[in-house]
Amino acid sequence: MFTYEVVKDKAALLLAMTSLTRKELEELVIYFQAEWERQVAQTTVPADERQRQAGGGSKPVLRSDEDRLLFILYYFKVYPLQEILGFEFGLSQERACELIHVLSAVLKRTLATMQMLPERKPAQFIEKLVKSCENEFVLDGTERRIQRPKDSADQKKYYSGKKHAHTVKNNVVATRKSRLIKYLSPTCEGKKHDKKLCDEEQLTFPKGSKLYKDTGFQGYEPDGVESLQPQKKPRGQDLSARDKQRNRRISKLRIVVEHVIAGVKRCRIVKDILRNLKDDFADLVMEVACGLQNFRTACRSKRRLAQLGCL
Repeated sequence: MFTYEVVKDKAALLLAMTSLTRKELEELVIYFQAEWERQVAQTTVPADERQRQAGGGSKPVLRSDEDRLLFILYYFKVYPLQEILGFEFGLSQERACELIHVLSAVLKRTLATMQMLPERKPAQFIEKLVKSCENEFVLDGTERRIQRPKDSADQKKYYSGKKHAHTVKNNVVATRKSRLIKYLSPTCEGKKHDKKLCDEEQLTFPKGSKLYKDTGFQGYEPDGVESLQPQKKPRGQDLSARDKQRNRRISKLRIVVEHVIAGVKRCRIVKDILRNLKDDFADLVMEVACGLQNFRTACRSKRRLAQLGCL
């Protein structure tokens, strides 16, 4: 059975199971413990309504905060079937399913407390960008596959002709230098065009910023922002040598967002076909995966600066 005590000294295994190092996990568990205690306090039956004393009944299998955090991180990172997940942690499939949804919400609140989650509200987005003290941002969209819906209307809504599959989509805004995700759009049907999603959100950026984007955002020009995107090849013509050189230069700068999205998809729950059918769960897992990516990036940037003697 997997427990934190069993895997904590196996660096490669722990990284493969959670995407975090031992030091990162032990930093995260401090905040996770506080959020778990709040969860327990909110769901505990008041003393005057209890039928037996506190602490009665069967003891939980996941007794420590480290084990609970390992459980949910392992689920996000590896995304096993619930039957297998339960077997690996000594739980029934039903109890594993229940814990997935409870601990996912606790993990989200943990990352929110640590200020690692991306902004979700366009009206407050610019405040987060101003606080970042950066003026270069990268915008891109990412599509994820979901199971084929049973409802015929939903089948039509979520079918993406481009991917030949049923998908959902999010737009992501990241800072180019620090590589932190500052904004995550609402989760929508995958066939919606990237630019249309941006137009609906009406994002604003600090004046004088630079925004790097790909050709999928052609025509999206926020006020007071210098937009940089590759030049499309004219129909029936070739690009000039100057345009090709400019496109390469822009691509080298905006590749940052591709690396960031690849980091988010270390969590296989947002890379594989999403099997969970609970409402809003597709949005929750993407937000948590972005928060984990921000947490890893922040921790490892701090460590690199410390190694260089900058801290």
